[in-house]
Formats: sequence, structure tokens, C-alpha cells
Amino acid sequence: MAYYRQVGHVPPKRHTQHRDENGTLYYEELMGEEGFSSDSSLLYHRHIPSAIVDSQVWELRDQTTTPNHPLKPRHLKLHDLFGDEWKTTDVVTGRRLILGNADVRISYVVAGTASPLYRNGIGDEIVYVESGDAIVETVFGALRATTGDYVVLPMSTTHRWLPQGDQPLRAYAIEANSHVAPPKRYLSRYGQLLEHAPYCERDLHGPTEVLTAEGADVEVLLKHRGPGGVVGTRLVYPNHPFDVVGWDGCLYPYTFNINDFEPITGRVHQPPPVHQVFEGHNFVVCNFVPRKVDYHPLAIPVPYYHSNVDSDEIMFYCGGDYEARKGSGINQGSISIHPGGHSHGPQPGAYERSIGVEAFDELAVMVDTFRPLELGEGALACEDPNYAWTWSGRGPQQ
Repeated sequence: MAYYRQVGHVPPKRHTQHRDENGTLYYEELMGEEGFSSDSSLLYHRHIPSAIVDSQVWELRDQTTTPNHPLKPRHLKLHDLFGDEWKTTDVVTGRRLILGNADVRISYVVAGTASPLYRNGIGDEIVYVESGDAIVETVFGALRATTGDYVVLPMSTTHRWLPQGDQPLRAYAIEANSHVAPPKRYLSRYGQLLEHAPYCERDLHGPTEVLTAEGADVEVLLKHRGPGGVVGTRLVYPNHPFDVVGWDGCLYPYTFNINDFEPITGRVHQPPPVHQVFEGHNFVVCNFVPRKVDYHPLAIPVPYYHSNVDSDEIMFYCGGDYEARKGSGINQGSISIHPGGHSHGPQPGAYERSIGVEAFDELAVMVDTFRPLELGEGALACEDPNYAWTWSGRGPQQ
């Protein structure tokens, strides 16, 4: 996201001496994407940021996946995955894998306790807060996250999650194997969000102050590429990573609230790309928010039936009343999986009921992938076995 920020104390010119009041040099770190060829920031540390004193294996939760074969649409009930254990669960180690492929992994967690320090060395993370409040402390500073916030964390950002209050924090984590950004069609050639974009830089909230933390032999959990896929390592640093006195640049974590997304509507039904908010390599993220709907006198406001020729469509229902899915069993906390190769659309009766409707009160986060998604252990634990037959009203032939 090419939007410059400066926080804390930085020298007048990059790659030059920066000293404290006693004359001691700070250590400059470049955090950049695509080598030295894309967005970056410069961070100034009190201690050498690359110093470690130990490295051990971090055993991740079950990361195995199962192909969606034989092919069928599916309904997952994420709210069935966690009971009272949320009180001792954290956002990082408690994630349960729902879906994944070589480009993206989707997990869900309900948490009530502080997470360890963590960074993802594979790609950027987008964590959608379904409900609850948290402070996300990062090497760039702290972010406040609340219901409806996307927390966008660039690859290798050291951070931790601190739930606030006595209610559970429900989080939907989208972990990319790439970087994520606003859709290119919303950006100028220099990276500014354009007038036709459904949000702008004012809606993006980055850190405003650096953090000061002390500590020795501090453990950081690292997720990275390894034999057979995603693996974990526990690194121990001699000094706390949150020792940054200042930073500047165009790469940093930020929050964006779904309620700041301005929907694009038309006289007839608009296709899903108008709802897009982010894109990564081989996947996109879209919002469906409360909005006025199609105003042609003969409009049918719910989606027309469509085949996912090139993609799997994953819809996470996180609020409101999703008109097109009535009668399917889908409620808040549900995920629908409509795989490539399957034609899908409104449930029986929804097509007709939508005629004359002027507005939809719905909230959903959609991920479309351009390679097939496989089912994680979390998906297999919360599937509604009857969903695939809800259009026909008949189960499998015996």
C-alpha cells in the first residue's frame, strides 16, 4: 500500500547515522517486499534485529487438508468449533484450519487470552474480526481492532494479539502465500486510491506511536515454508523485538473497518467484483455490506445463478440477513463453499421473494480462489451434511 507514514524518530536522510542522546547508534532495518523492488519501510532499533540465541521446532496445529472429492457444495458451521476453551485460547496458536491451497489458507479461532509474539514468514495476513475487541501490538506500534475490522499484517511483521474485555474475540484469518493489496483498478499508477474506489486512505488506520518493550530471551513464533508445506519455528531473541524508536515508509500494518466500505450498486444486479476489497496471488477478498439494491423496474435483486468456471467461492456470513440463502440452514458464523465446476445461486423461493425489495441488510466476507481449495480439519469437524441437496430438496440416490 503506497501511502507514506512516519512514526517516532528517524534521521533526516535514510541510511545515515541515527544516535540516541548518549551517542549510541540505532540499528537500521529495511523491511521490504519483492527484494528491493517494491514497497518498504525503514525501522530503527535499539538492538541488532537479527540476533538470536535459540531456534526450536514449533509444532503447528493440524495443517493437513482433504480434497473436496466427490465435488459438492458445502456448508460449515464455524460457531460449533469452540466451546468454553476460548477462555484459554489465543488468536495465533488456537487457529483451526478450515480451507487451504498453495495460495491461501483460511482459519478460524475464538480467543480470550493473549497470544505469543508471532510472525508469518510465508505471506501477508488479513484477519477479519467477526466480533470482540483487541489490541494488536506490532513492531511498528499498536493497532486497536474491533468488530468488523480487517487487520492487515505484512509478511514477517512481529506482533501479538491481546483480547480486550470479557467477551470472546472471534477472528477469521486469511493467510496468503503472497502479498495483498487493494485491487489494481482502484489505484493510480503511483498507488493512490482513485475516486471510483469504494474506500480511501482516510479509512486505513496505521500505528501512530512506537512501542517500548524490554525483555531478555524473548520467544517469537515463526510460520515459514519447509518440508511438505507450512512449518513452525520458535526463535529466541536476546532482546525484545519491540525496541523500535522510529520508522517510516509505505509498508506497515493497518486496520480497515468493513463499515467504511461504500457499496457500488446499479439498476440491475452488479457482479461480485464490485464488492472487492483486497487481492492476492490467485485469490481475491470481497465485502457484501448493507446496501440499496437494483432499481430497474423489472430487477431481480438476488444473484442470478452462476457457474464458478475458474474459481472456488467461499462466503463467510458474519452479520445481517442474507436473503439469497434463506432456507439453506446458513446463519451468522456459517461458511458456504461453492466450488469451481458447480452452478449455484439463490435458494428455492429467494429468486421470487426478492422482486420489489429495495435494500439488503447483509454482511459477509467472500474469498474467491483460482485454484481448488481443500478442506482442513476444522471444516471436517463442523460440516452440515445436508446443504448440498437444499436446492433440490432430495438427498443422495440410494
